[in-house]
Amino acid sequence: MIRSLRLAVLLAVVVLAACIQCKTKEAPGIPPGDRNNGGLLLPGGFEAVVVADSIGRARHLTVNHNGDVYVKLAYNDVMHGRGGTVALRDVNNDGKADVIAYFGDYKDEGGLPAGMSIHKGYLYTSTVKYVLRNKLTPGELIPTGKTEVIFTDDEADLLKHWHSQKPLAFDNEGHMYIPFGAPDDGGQDMNTAGPAGMPGGKGVDPSPDLAIHAGIWKFSDSKQGQTQKDGVKYATGIRSVLGIAWSPMDNALYAVMNGMDNFHTRYPAIYTPWQAAVLPAEPLLKVREHADFGWPYAYYDQLQGKNVLQPAYGGDGKKVGRAAAYDTPVMAFPGHWAPMDLLFYQGNQFPERYKKGAFVAFHGSTDRSPYPQAGYIVCFVPFENGKPAGKWEVFADGFTGVDTVVNTHDAVYRPMGLAEGPDGSLYITESNKGKIWRVMYRADKNKFGEAQLAQMEGRKSRSYIKTPDEVKDNLGQGGEMEGLILYNSYCAGCHQRDGKGDNSRYPPLAGSDWIRGNKDRLIGVLLHGLQGEIQVNGKTFNGVMPAHEAFLDDHAVASILTYVEGRFNKVNTPVPTEAVTKVRKAAGAAAK
Repeated sequence: MIRSLRLAVLLAVVVLAACIQCKTKEAPGIPPGDRNNGGLLLPGGFEAVVVADSIGRARHLTVNHNGDVYVKLAYNDVMHGRGGTVALRDVNNDGKADVIAYFGDYKDEGGLPAGMSIHKGYLYTSTVKYVLRNKLTPGELIPTGKTEVIFTDDEADLLKHWHSQKPLAFDNEGHMYIPFGAPDDGGQDMNTAGPAGMPGGKGVDPSPDLAIHAGIWKFSDSKQGQTQKDGVKYATGIRSVLGIAWSPMDNALYAVMNGMDNFHTRYPAIYTPWQAAVLPAEPLLKVREHADFGWPYAYYDQLQGKNVLQPAYGGDGKKVGRAAAYDTPVMAFPGHWAPMDLLFYQGNQFPERYKKGAFVAFHGSTDRSPYPQAGYIVCFVPFENGKPAGKWEVFADGFTGVDTVVNTHDAVYRPMGLAEGPDGSLYITESNKGKIWRVMYRADKNKFGEAQLAQMEGRKSRSYIKTPDEVKDNLGQGGEMEGLILYNSYCAGCHQRDGKGDNSRYPPLAGSDWIRGNKDRLIGVLLHGLQGEIQVNGKTFNGVMPAHEAFLDDHAVASILTYVEGRFNKVNTPVPTEAVTKVRKAAGAAAK
C-alpha cells in the first residue's frame, strides 16, 4: 500500500529555495554537447550532454513544458530511504541538472515500475499496483498538492504480477491505456511450473490468463479510484509491454512487446541454441481495438515472416495452424532485445525525417547464451503513410562499454526510458547507474542525409546488434537465465531456491566449501549423481543426488552451474561448455 501518499522530499543538491520555486523560462537555446557525447555514438550532426549521473536505478521519464525532468526509480531505491521519483532542473541552461530532488514515498509491490507521463497539467506516475497523479503548479519543481489514486490493481496474487508494470498512453479523447502483462512466459500451468515454466511443459488450453492478463485495457484518464473492472479490454494476446504510445501520425495506439524466452531450454528437440537466441521476435504492434496478437498460442517468427504455433500448444517451429488467425506486427525486431520504451517524435529540432517515425529503447537481452547478449541501443523506425517504411536504424549506441556482452551484467549501461523535451531534444535514461542523456541536433538540417545514416548502419556489425553466426559466434559458455529456469526445475526441490539446502539431507550450494574452487567436482556430481556421506561446511549430509547426464546437454549443465556460481557464490565467470564436455568424455572413457 502507499504509505499515506505523503510526498517526502529530499534534496540531493542544495540550492537556494527560490531556484526550486521560481518560474523557469523556456530555454533560450540548445546547450553544447559534452566532448564525447557522454559516451554515446550518434548520427552526424547530433550531440549529447549528460543531464545527471548516478541518480538511482532510473526507469521511465517525462519532461515538462519548462524543461523540468521527472524520472521514476526502481522500487528498491525507494526502500533505501529516498523518494520514488526524481525531479531535475537545469537553472543555467548548460544542459546539466543544477537541482536534483527526490520525492514520493510510494513503493512498488514486488516488481519494477514503468510509467511516467505529464498529461493535462498532471504528473502521472505508475507503480506495479497503482497509477497516481499530482497537479503540477507552474514554477514549482516538486508537486505539493494531494496525490490522487487514479487506478489500483486489485490482483492479490503477487505471482500474477510477473509482467505487471503499467506504462501509460493517452489518446485525444480522455482515455488512458494500461497493459496487463501475462503472469507466465508461455501459458504454463502456474500450479506446477512456476512463472518460468518447466522444460517441455504443455500450455493450458484455453488459457485462463487471457481473462484479466496479456492485454491492454482502456480507462478514463481522470476518474479516481478505478480498478480493472472499470476499464474496457481494448486488445488481447499481448505478453508483456513496457513501451506504449499514442501516435499523432495516424491517431492510433502502438506498443512494443517482449516476446517469450528460452526456447532451447524448454524445447531442445525443436529449437537449437542459435534459434533460441534469435527467436521469437520483439514485435512493434499497431494496437487496434479488438486486436488479438496470439499469445500464448502463437508467436511471430521474423525469420519466416509469419505467426507460428507455440510449442506448448503443439508447434514444432514451423507449423502455423491456429496461429494464422492472429494479428501480425507492423515490424519485428530480433529476439530478446527487451524493448522498454516507445516514442513518436513530434519536435522541430531534429531533421524532418524524424517527425515521421518512432524511437525504441532496448534494454538488452538476458538469455541469448551461448551467443552474445544483444540489444542495448536506441533505434529509430521510419514511417511513411502511417506504417513503418524500410529497415529500423541504429540511432544511439555506445551504452554497453564493451565489444561483446557475454552476460547481461557486462553491459555498463542499459537504455530504458525516452522522452521529448519542449525544444525537441530527446532524453534517454539507463537503469544500471541512473544516467540521463539529452540528445540534440545542432547542425544544418538540410545537410542531414544518407551519409549520416550509412555511418550508423555500419554499427549493425557489432556483436550485440548483428544476427550471430551459428558457428563462429557461439561463445561456448553457460548462461544465467537458462540456468535459472533449469535450476528451478531440477535442483530447487532439494537445494531450495535460495541455494541453502534443506538443513537435513541436501547440502547448501551457497557458500559451500565442498564445491568452492572445484568446478570439475561440481560438474561431475550434476552429470553423474552422488551417494554417500559428505561433509559440507562442517556438517554431514547423506542424501541421494540423481544423475542428470541423460537429459541435460553440456550447455544446460554449464548454464545451471553458471547460475549457481553467480547467484549463490558471487562468481561472475561463466562455466565453459567445453569444461562439461571434458568431464563427460572423461567419465565415458573411464567406463570402457
